[in-house]
Amino acid sequence: MERLQKILARAGIASRRKCEEYITAGRVTVDGQVVRELGAKADPARSVIRCDGERVRAQRSLYFLVNKPRGMVCSREADGGHARVTDLFASVEQRLFTVGRLDADSEGLLIVTNDGALADRLAHPRHGVAKTYRVEIDGPLTPEQQARLSKGVHLAEGTVRLADIRSRPAARGRCQVRVVLRRGLNREIRRAFAAVGRRVRRLTRVAIGRLKAPGLAPGSYRMLTASELDGLREDSGLVGTDK
Repeated sequence: MERLQKILARAGIASRRKCEEYITAGRVTVDGQVVRELGAKADPARSVIRCDGERVRAQRSLYFLVNKPRGMVCSREADGGHARVTDLFASVEQRLFTVGRLDADSEGLLIVTNDGALADRLAHPRHGVAKTYRVEIDGPLTPEQQARLSKGVHLAEGTVRLADIRSRPAARGRCQVRVVLRRGLNREIRRAFAAVGRRVRRLTRVAIGRLKAPGLAPGSYRMLTASELDGLREDSGLVGTDK
């Protein structure tokens, strides 16, 4: 017997935290009965488990790296006519989802998978998997502004600190700032820069943990290599497990 949210996540329904939301919302049934308790367990080999009426079945884990262009969204639902990242995988039978999000105006690296356990580890701030971003602003970042971003700026959800800040001049009088982030609040970097009086003109995620892909064109994707996947598991604390 296993916890229901673990079964759902391993079957690629969504991350474990999202599966917990599905359970409490009454979207999951076991042998025809709605289950809302997060502590509920089931036997995936014997029970008929459904989410939104669809039979939950074990599936092969898949791991893709996508270079998301601006204008594409990470939601699974239609969003104002925007193309979705998951639309790139229309021919894949497995039910895939993005690990975390980049807003429509942002671009760069995303992992798309059906492995809910790894998705939780990479997305949840308690595991501290670093995401590296290239931020483009008008004009130079002043030492005072950099100090404030490093020390922490206050947003409604809490204090945001940007780590390993490095800046250099860019074309058209702009400045490129490299920052590292270990949590994932909504539009966190844009809001942090706005709090010190700077507007972000372009935001690109260039690394997830140790994973980089400088040659991957915008709108393209590829499968993760075995060594890249091992690195992500190590970065997220999953070394020595099956996931």
